[in-house]
Amino acid sequence: MINNKINHRIKPFISLIFVLIVINPSLSQTQEWIGFTSGKNILSIADDGDYLWVGTKGGGLVKLNKTTGEIIVYGNWNSKLPDNWVSSIAIDDSGNKWIGTDEGLVMFDSVNWTVYNTSNSGLPSNSVRAIAIDGQGNKWIGTSWGLAKFDGVNWTVYNWSNSGLPSNFVFAIAIDGQGNKWIGTDRGLAKFDGVNWTVYNTSNSGLPSNYVRAIAIDEQGNKWIGTFLGGLAKFDGVNWTVYKTSNSGLPYNSVNAIAIDEQGNKWIGTSWGLAKFDGVNWTVYDTSNSGLPDIYVNAIAIDGQGNKWIGTGGGLAKFDGVNWTVYNTSNSGLPFNSVRAIAIDGQGNKWIGTGGGLAKFDGVNWTVYKTSNSGLPSNDVRAIAIDGQGNKWIGTGGGLAKFDGINWTVYNTSNSRLLSNSVSAIAIDGQGNKWIGTYNGGLAKFDGVNWTVYHTLNSGLPSNDVRAIAIDIQGNKWVGTYGGLAVYREGGVIIPPVEVKEKSNEIPTNFALYQNYPNPFNPSTTIEFDIPERTNVKLIVYDILGREVETLIDKELEPGKYKINFAATNLPSGVYFYTLKTPKFTKTNKMLLIK
Repeated sequence: MINNKINHRIKPFISLIFVLIVINPSLSQTQEWIGFTSGKNILSIADDGDYLWVGTKGGGLVKLNKTTGEIIVYGNWNSKLPDNWVSSIAIDDSGNKWIGTDEGLVMFDSVNWTVYNTSNSGLPSNSVRAIAIDGQGNKWIGTSWGLAKFDGVNWTVYNWSNSGLPSNFVFAIAIDGQGNKWIGTDRGLAKFDGVNWTVYNTSNSGLPSNYVRAIAIDEQGNKWIGTFLGGLAKFDGVNWTVYKTSNSGLPYNSVNAIAIDEQGNKWIGTSWGLAKFDGVNWTVYDTSNSGLPDIYVNAIAIDGQGNKWIGTGGGLAKFDGVNWTVYNTSNSGLPFNSVRAIAIDGQGNKWIGTGGGLAKFDGVNWTVYKTSNSGLPSNDVRAIAIDGQGNKWIGTGGGLAKFDGINWTVYNTSNSRLLSNSVSAIAIDGQGNKWIGTYNGGLAKFDGVNWTVYHTLNSGLPSNDVRAIAIDIQGNKWVGTYGGLAVYREGGVIIPPVEVKEKSNEIPTNFALYQNYPNPFNPSTTIEFDIPERTNVKLIVYDILGREVETLIDKELEPGKYKINFAATNLPSGVYFYTLKTPKFTKTNKMLLIK
């Protein structure tokens, strides 16, 4: 995908070791090499203007000050980052970082971390490979088990069984000027306009390979599509043009990343070097003719100054058009290269969680906390949050720790209500309550005295494997789990996502609302209905007194046969009614919930 703020792509999984080379600038006027600690290969890059955000394979998330060169590394040992494998990054209009990992989706507002996973949200898989943000602020999330849309409240999941998506393995997403979503999978390219799906593959288009790894859209609306072993394709909406090593200057036919600069040049990352294409001429950069540290290019981002930031199998390179600067892994006090979590306190100190302990970095000095020199219960730090008093709340593989700067307090299954010592996510609400996500232990709320635990047996939490938590301005808790995303409304319940599915491409001739099944049900049931024409549709559930319980649908739908799942996890047993309303049709059916 590409947008005004970021360029990121799903990258192939290739191991790497960064090598530090330092050359005195006085010895060279064209190349300067400096380093940072990371230790893993680069999978994604995003630029917010002042900082470059770099996702690595196993090394966590790196924040790079483009002016000063200061490095901060976040991982699961020093932040709420649930996993150190960061495959994708997108930045919204508020500057929030949306981070895709192999253990869920993370939103980082530069202070707080919110983790969404299959156990606390509608996310269909914790393996997040691509992220794009549309003009309305909706997040489109590509995973290894389908595509999810998140509007900040509701989750909608698309997969091969309920949509035109050709495969559940989504590698790349881009959004064009008309709001169409272009989705790259391992079985072709899909276009989704919000209602209709169009699939392009090798059998019905000029796509040279069905394995789509990268997508970028230029100012003319042309789609540039990078494929695995099939080369680069340009699609103008009618015609396809394919570039390969045999007919162009493309150095290799496996294209991993694409970015387009303000002059319209296409920067193409391949498995054998970087190519610049101005529409006529090709320029290829590799280790023999540039400062590129490695020929395997996984990610490309272009900042506001036109600098190209290039993630490779050998480190990160910055190219300003003349000079190259390379960053790699050995110039800080970071205790471990696998960064899992990062938090910043009121004094600007960076608290970095790694697989080898917790580090504090004040911009000059590093302080490292481990089980051997502190009260840290485990060196495997997975999440960090800082409360209003400056206390650091640290989630580890051995429990939850509170650190006030002097004293350590440890909470675990033996001295608290925590159901698991593996803490994967932490969020703190406006009242100072700590919301703690655990691995297979559900979600815990701690007010400083009392513990409340939510799990699949006493709430609507879809899974006990909580990977991410976010709290919005209304105080709603967004909980990402291995089984999906859930929202917890204060004074209310954890509400699982509602998903509308089109049953088939058949267009019915009449409106219809069918009896739900199963009926009676506990706790979920399926409701089916037919819409013969495009129209506004409402589907509302009422209790026996006629009070509205939940609005399942309130939107315009295309003609089709639909089904929707209704989960009554937090409703009492009894008789309920569901009503389908359109301008031309209204019908109500009865259903029975028995618990």
